[in-house]
Amino acid sequence: MPELPEVETVARKLGAEIVGQRIESIEVLWPRTIDRPGLDAFRSQLVRATFRAAGRRGKFLILQLDTGWRLLAHLRMSGRFITLGPGAEVDTFQHMRVLLTFQDRSQLAFVDPRKFGRLYLVRDIEEIVGKLGPEPLGGSFTADWLHRGLAGRRGEIKRLLLDQRFIAGLGNIYASEILWRAGIHPQRIAGSLDVCECERLHEAVVTVLRKAIREGGTSLDDRQYTYPNGKIGGYQEHLQVYDRGGETCPRCGYILTRIVQGQRSTYYCPVCQPPQAKRST
Repeated sequence: MPELPEVETVARKLGAEIVGQRIESIEVLWPRTIDRPGLDAFRSQLVRATFRAAGRRGKFLILQLDTGWRLLAHLRMSGRFITLGPGAEVDTFQHMRVLLTFQDRSQLAFVDPRKFGRLYLVRDIEEIVGKLGPEPLGGSFTADWLHRGLAGRRGEIKRLLLDQRFIAGLGNIYASEILWRAGIHPQRIAGSLDVCECERLHEAVVTVLRKAIREGGTSLDDRQYTYPNGKIGGYQEHLQVYDRGGETCPRCGYILTRIVQGQRSTYYCPVCQPPQAKRST
């Protein structure tokens, strides 16, 4: 599933191509892709509207329209947007769920093989994203906030990092990468992290996400995540532990381990990420 760096990259790439474009027509091929409002209202509110900005909140893509409405998209497992120039053959795209045609005859297709992605047309985005936690690259996300937020938490730290109500935008790939960089075992009880560990964790979150955004996100071998123009991200070349179980740790040379937490694979180094905090003597 695309995480914060991937959605941020899509927002930037998509904004450069569709901001200023006026929607002339809409074709919905899989009605369940539209979460809200109803199908007729979705069509009527979008036709003749113009995209004004593209942004992100957590894992949600937010496209602002000149009518005051916001088109939100959650890509889920396999959703992606594809931009098409005037005259492009759209019938060659499998799994296309929604197709927007612009005034200049260029088009924007929402393609989703697994049909889990959803589009939301709302005036107030808080209706959809109001319960999300802070943005990990925002000003309110600090090491002090993290230490206070973890206090008393009895669950595993990796699972908590995936909780969108706690921090918005993190997913399985970057949680493993972040915890490795911070030297924190993924099964540590969240409330057991001390001030220094929270500082390391905060630094790792910010550093990993910023670098992943610079690299355009992570495109794995399944190519479920690509840019709107079909190109791929580059952060997969910088992954330190994710999907590398059985290989050597790039920091200490020990064998990396794979475990399952909440039906998701977690990768870590048993040496660099000990089960308990290292105490100075």
